[in-house]
Amino acid sequence: MSSSPRRTTALAAAVATAAALGATALATAGATTASAAEVPLSGYELTWGIKQSYRSYVTGFAQGTFTPAQGASQAAGNGAFTFTEGTGTYDSTAHTLGLAFKGRLAIVSRLHGFSITLSDVRFDSAAAEITADVTRGGTTTEDVPLADVTVTRAMTDMATTLTEEAAEVFGSAGYKGAAGDPLTVVQKTPPTPTPTPTGTPTATPTPTATPTGTPSPTATASPTATAGPTSTAGPTASTGPDPTATATATSTGPAPTASSTPGASATATTEAPAGRGDIAGGTLAWGVKESFRTYVVDGAAQGRITVSGGAAQAPGNGVFTFSDATGSYDTGADTLEAAFAGSVNFKGHEENGTYGLDLTLAGVEATLDGGTGELTADVTSLGRTTRDVVLADLTARPAELSAEDDVIAVDGVAAKLTAAGSRAFGGFYPAGTALDPVDLAVALTDGAALPPGGGASPSGGTTRPADGGSGGVTAGGGTTGGSGGTTGMVTGGGLAATGAGVPVAALGTAAAVTSAAGAGAVLAVRRRRTQA
Repeated sequence: MSSSPRRTTALAAAVATAAALGATALATAGATTASAAEVPLSGYELTWGIKQSYRSYVTGFAQGTFTPAQGASQAAGNGAFTFTEGTGTYDSTAHTLGLAFKGRLAIVSRLHGFSITLSDVRFDSAAAEITADVTRGGTTTEDVPLADVTVTRAMTDMATTLTEEAAEVFGSAGYKGAAGDPLTVVQKTPPTPTPTPTGTPTATPTPTATPTGTPSPTATASPTATAGPTSTAGPTASTGPDPTATATATSTGPAPTASSTPGASATATTEAPAGRGDIAGGTLAWGVKESFRTYVVDGAAQGRITVSGGAAQAPGNGVFTFSDATGSYDTGADTLEAAFAGSVNFKGHEENGTYGLDLTLAGVEATLDGGTGELTADVTSLGRTTRDVVLADLTARPAELSAEDDVIAVDGVAAKLTAAGSRAFGGFYPAGTALDPVDLAVALTDGAALPPGGGASPSGGTTRPADGGSGGVTAGGGTTGGSGGTTGMVTGGGLAATGAGVPVAALGTAAAVTSAAGAGAVLAVRRRRTQA
């Protein structure tokens, strides 16, 4: 089959993937096709969600719809899309494959005036890309490259990066180079003659034999065997053992166990003196959600972010840090309750001096109990305040709290939006959406020094990036808030790879955030008039 020649990046991982596929799919081709350079493939499915934030935008702000047809489907809850009956060929010489899938996906919003149809979705492991025919305004453009793919041997949850063409198709320049949803390509209809050649059983041990070096059984199936242990598979040895749970698990299994044992003993020694008591201070670093920050500053809202009252924001429209923690801890019971000073205000969609978006988070509190907990805040939207809104459910790993040098530090705490939190953001993000991770650091004594990079402070501390990295940046300049608060307005920079961005071009001049009343706080963004 033909594939788009616009990208010719032959990844070593693609070779390993094709080799693994060849081992299972090509075994049924029989001796007559074993020597052929191209072997037919069939029965594959491709699952890809484009980008979670884009789906939320279409069904939320744009009040639009996704309509799959002709073999395509969408997972429940505005989930990913699946295209079926994939057919194509495997090149046993180059160890690459190309597949074309059935199904059409119509993306329509009358409110924002767009109608897009994707069809003839294709995956090419040699070019490492996803392409599709795109129809807009009655005109169809064939083989539009939508995403570059980091191909892996297992071909499940492969990372994708949206292309410049995808940014144009989906209406946001910020999508260029942004992370798309993961891609999975699997064979759902296995070949009929399961026991046909001995290549099938031999092919199965091929990956497991890979770590040992030269698996002799693979010599049975010529095209498959060469694909597996060939020299081309050499560079992919790092990806090869990953799917082989048996080899990897056995090699890595004991190591964590052994390392966790001394870890536990170290925890015990630090927990004992820590005991329980009141918190003497601390910080909480949290970005809320990167895509929301981008939307407010660089997106359709064209607004600003202001921190005050002891909160700070890292430069480059970075994460926020709330300071002066108070509360209590109990390392024996693995519980922590901490309240933090500072507030952050998001303002945008200004028209004649009136803001359609005016949202403030203050009084941030975090609780952990055995590794799970909640993050709450007082939420003020357009002058209306709702106190103690549970914005996110928290999950910390490990669950046990331990103190070192009289400091309890818990980094990378996963945060998922609650139903009340979803209402606080006007229903744009559905409940269960992953928010930015939370970094906590609390001092148990007045003399305890908080770790560097644990958060920005108005006095010039540092902010740990939302991914938990150690590289801090000074929290001075225009994004740091003092007692009166300063503006976190930044320019430039599109949607980051980890964020769920809001398409700017498609939003146009409408601020279509819906109002929702009820138990949680309401982000009542007034719909602006559509300008000509």
